[in-house]
Amino acid sequence: MSLFSFLGSSSQAQISFFTLRQKLFGGAKKVGVDEFGNKYFEGKAKKGGAKTRRWVLYKNGDDSSQVPPLWHGWLHYQTDALPSDQDYLKKDWQEEHEPNHTGTKKAYLPSGHPLKGSKREPATGDYEAWTPSGTKG
Repeated sequence: MSLFSFLGSSSQAQISFFTLRQKLFGGAKKVGVDEFGNKYFEGKAKKGGAKTRRWVLYKNGDDSSQVPPLWHGWLHYQTDALPSDQDYLKKDWQEEHEPNHTGTKKAYLPSGHPLKGSKREPATGDYEAWTPSGTKG
């Protein structure tokens, strides 16, 4: 069993090893850090490829929802301009980026959810089950 099969295919250790290998042998360089502490890298293109390699080392875990929109655009080749180099003017209607909180204490729970500690409103009696016409009930 190899070390990486033991750690898992997308483990943080494997990604860190890939980054180290790219820095040493692949001409990779760190291009920026976002407001969450995620580090972004760019390396040479694969042999015969046209696009450079781009990847992120997450500060906490490996959840892609932690990537802010401007860095997401850069990672997916929608722009070559680095977000850290841009004078981005945020619109007053835009909110701060929030990663996905599913499975955490910050996760959204609708009213009546058992984990929210409240009870659901009882049915109001305005529901009538549909019965197909021509059938006997």
